[in-house]
Amino acid sequence: MSSISELRRLRGSQRDTRQQNKAALFFLLPWFVGLFGITLGPMLASLYLSFTKYNLLQPPQFSGLDNWTRMLHDDRLHKSLEVTFTYVLVSVPLQLALALGLALLLDKGVRGLAFYRSVFYLPSLIGGSVAIAVLWRTVFGTDGLVNKALALVGIHGQGWVSEPGTALSTLIVLNVWTFGSPMVIFLAGLRQIPASLYEAASVDGAGRWRQFRNITLPLLTPIIFFNLVLQIIHAFQTFTQAFVVSGGTGGPADSTLFYSLYLYQRGFGQFDMGYASALAWLLLLIVGVFTAVNFWASKYWVFYDD
Repeated sequence: MSSISELRRLRGSQRDTRQQNKAALFFLLPWFVGLFGITLGPMLASLYLSFTKYNLLQPPQFSGLDNWTRMLHDDRLHKSLEVTFTYVLVSVPLQLALALGLALLLDKGVRGLAFYRSVFYLPSLIGGSVAIAVLWRTVFGTDGLVNKALALVGIHGQGWVSEPGTALSTLIVLNVWTFGSPMVIFLAGLRQIPASLYEAASVDGAGRWRQFRNITLPLLTPIIFFNLVLQIIHAFQTFTQAFVVSGGTGGPADSTLFYSLYLYQRGFGQFDMGYASALAWLLLLIVGVFTAVNFWASKYWVFYDD
């Protein structure tokens, strides 16, 4: 009798497990639909189109590696890579440095911390919007606020967004200005460092700079690494600011021709979807390489509790 009752219990347990699995799959169904219908499906379609000649009006024609070999002789592509790499390598370190500096100041117990944190975080929410890009173009225009401020001290300004030598710099300043998101993350990381470490260092005679170098910076390296990876990926995908400031041309003289903007021009301006798909996958490879290098290098400068 005990064997029969044990068998019935096992069968009931298996039946309950199957019912739970079915319920779990039912609730996961929208996620699977989104994964295959919105993410993986379009990605695989884009990968196929990168090996075709396709202009949205006719069926795609398989062309092999033609789109990929065209990249070797595309001067505007090379220019867009130069502009994008310059933007990433200059704006991301400046943005993180400013975010860390302000996080250190706010971590000292400033009155109204919640207010300052909200104010500093606000640009990160709206920095990629069309409205801010239009405002930025106005501020740095010939009759903008920057030139009006310079005129007060007798300096005749220029059209910062209309000069090839300064147009990219204005977009770098815009990206640095959106430091709020990494600053909040830095601030959270600083709050996790035990105060006892600083007290022990003060007893040993360590000054603020030495405490920062030997305590704060090493313990904050995981947060720095996290922000670095996120902001590099975000910077490579920058599009709205350059599109609005340059009117969609990447000018003047292709000085703001970001990679994503050039991809948009080829895909939706010239309807060269096959080539645009190849450009999209090249961007994925570039971001993947940067991310992989960051993870590989992290073992030399990122320190964890263990």
